[in-house]
Amino acid sequence: MPPEPTIMNRLKAQTCKQPPVVEANLTGKTVVVLGGSPFLLYSEIRLMIPGSKAQTPVSDCESCKHFAKMNAGKIILACRSESRGRAAVDKLRQETGYTKGELWIVDLADFRSVISFVDKYEREGGRLDILLANAAMEPGKFVPTKDGWESTMQVNYLATSLVVLLLLPTMERTARECGTRPRVVSVSSELIYDVGFEPEAVAQRGIVKTLADPEYLKKGARMRQQYSITKLLNLSFTRSLTTHLPHTSPLIAVAPAPGFCVSELRRDLTGAFKHVAKLMETLIALPTEVGARRLVAGAVGYAGREDELKGQFMNRAEVGGRVEERIWVETLELLGKVDSRVKAVAERYLSG
Repeated sequence: MPPEPTIMNRLKAQTCKQPPVVEANLTGKTVVVLGGSPFLLYSEIRLMIPGSKAQTPVSDCESCKHFAKMNAGKIILACRSESRGRAAVDKLRQETGYTKGELWIVDLADFRSVISFVDKYEREGGRLDILLANAAMEPGKFVPTKDGWESTMQVNYLATSLVVLLLLPTMERTARECGTRPRVVSVSSELIYDVGFEPEAVAQRGIVKTLADPEYLKKGARMRQQYSITKLLNLSFTRSLTTHLPHTSPLIAVAPAPGFCVSELRRDLTGAFKHVAKLMETLIALPTEVGARRLVAGAVGYAGREDELKGQFMNRAEVGGRVEERIWVETLELLGKVDSRVKAVAERYLSG
């Protein structure tokens, strides 16, 4: 895990002057935003309010608007809700004039839907230059998916990782045919500093299975920490992916954190949390556009120095830190049972 910042450093990161948006020419390039509903960037209210169950999304279109202004050849918003996704595409067009936004439906709580999405992309998607993996949920209680997994674990980590692995050949082909350096941007969170798990508690069944087990999650505050745990796993996956890619691979995998941002959904909080959240938002919350800048930095930043980003955790659009192998092995094994292509991808592309 990256070195843990002090409370003062975390406050400073929220209140200091923020870096400007990183710009690039995305003409002809394809951007896929996984989890591209009207609420894309997840801010971090629990950074300042320990124990809060609320995860307060920030407007999706902020990062997509940046990509649109860079003249992306195509932006695909991949989300579960057709109505909300359509609204996001319409908003993107209205606010930027960008007309090459597309809505693709995928339900990450259903592995069959994920596989169908990837199959469609292989048929119709063409090149893939930026995969912004930001699908996230936090029900606050144990909710199983139709595949039998705890929903936070499946949506935030397993299904997201499956999309990355299955689209890896497409990104490698894009690099080869177009001479570019595609990026996997897996959105993490500063909340990773506030969680962990006991190695002895997960030794028997394996880390991933145990962290999704209802009996394990019943104890203490584990269920309330599940979102943060999955964000830690996202970072771990990013680093392991980087480790196992050949050092000559053109692909870049990075994990940025958007920070604590303004959100309209904070109005849904109740009781003391609502008042504390309002105060914290007034004092230190970043504008949603600033949170989007951090993701955009992971997607297009460090031009000419891309290798410096490999496997890194990015906060304030800066690089810092490194994380884990056992989780990687378990993840490949679990996802290999969902789709046999995972094993083939690992053997061909991830033997580095």
